Amino acid sequence: MILDGNRRWARLAGLGAAEHGHRAGADKLVEFAGWVDALRIPHVTFYLLSTDNLRGRADAELTALFDIIGTLALDLSARWRIQHVGTTEGLPEALLAALRTAEAQGAGKPGLHINLAVGYGGRTEIAHAMRSIVAEHAAEGGTLDTLSDRLDPELIAAHLYTTGQPDPDLVIRTSGEQRLSDFMVWQSAHSEFYFVEALGPDLREVDFLRALRSYAQRQRRYGA
Repeated sequence: MILDGNRRWARLAGLGAAEHGHRAGADKLVEFAGWVDALRIPHVTFYLLSTDNLRGRADAELTALFDIIGTLALDLSARWRIQHVGTTEGLPEALLAALRTAEAQGAGKPGLHINLAVGYGGRTEIAHAMRSIVAEHAAEGGTLDTLSDRLDPELIAAHLYTTGQPDPDLVIRTSGEQRLSDFMVWQSAHSEFYFVEALGPDLREVDFLRALRSYAQRQRRYGA
């Protein structure tokens, strides 16, 4: 889920600061997680803060976002398992502490597993995976020649942030924007996409159900 359009929602509502839109978006994600869990969907990933956001957003907006995301993580972990996917670089310690607490608080809970993509970028994730593979191979005394023989999609997937999880079947984005924005560029290679015109905080359960209905009517060919 790429819940986009929070800032536009705040502007159109006459609320001024983008922070109001981000808080409304966070409230919507708690609601959305309930819809997902009710349908016994086992995994969902929320794209909350990209590596591009960390470079491109104003400091005041980022400070508010850090607080909102930390609170959201703790709220979600009261009911569900939480996993931070993304880098820790550029994230304040208070947010990292909240994410660690949320992971510990949600550990072992049955049902829905929620990935929180914070400080996340798909290309950065692949770069980190490759560095991890090279470091492990070197630690085992391997050479570049033997590494090239080992490299395959399965090995790279095993070193992604989402290792051990299924790839996403469906990627939903709100606000009418039709782009991926560096979200799970590896994992979504065979995903279906659904774009909703509603701004993030205005997303309704019926919009989600329509996305699932559209997905159910598609024939996934996987190259066949």
